[in-house]
Amino acid sequence: MGPRPVVQVSSSARVLIASQAPGTKVHESGIPFSDSSGDRLREWMGLSQDQFYDASTVAIIPMGFCYPGRLPSSGDAPPRPECAPLWRGRLLEQMPALRLTLLVGTYAQAYVLGPGKMAERVMGFRDYLPKYFPLPHPSWRSRSWATNNPWFETEVLPALRSAIRGALA
Repeated sequence: MGPRPVVQVSSSARVLIASQAPGTKVHESGIPFSDSSGDRLREWMGLSQDQFYDASTVAIIPMGFCYPGRLPSSGDAPPRPECAPLWRGRLLEQMPALRLTLLVGTYAQAYVLGPGKMAERVMGFRDYLPKYFPLPHPSWRSRSWATNNPWFETEVLPALRSAIRGALA
């Protein structure tokens, strides 16, 4: 589909969403999380669309800035490996007001925290506060994951909303 970086950044942003890579709908629109996973993530965060897309408070920097293509077996390919090391640090240096980084999905968690299991990180979210908050990717697959892990809705999501309110205050 060709390169089309999709990010949302501002030097005043207080919350950073570190995600995977844009999907096809996001690549076409050029707007981060402008798909059903974005709807789910905004619901998890307790933010309206206007709040979510206010770059002065919420930044979005995926591990891969462009749609990575499809895998032969099905599904999207992983983020391109050169993208985050080349651009992530440069952008973060320009955002001194960041208070909380949501590590959305295994690629973001592995890049920032190193190897580990996503479910264990999400369950142990308190170990990473106040700087990081690990989350599963909000794709359609996370619905069954959340059903199998009911503590996500009862413990993690209220704490996520509270951490976001604190970071934005």
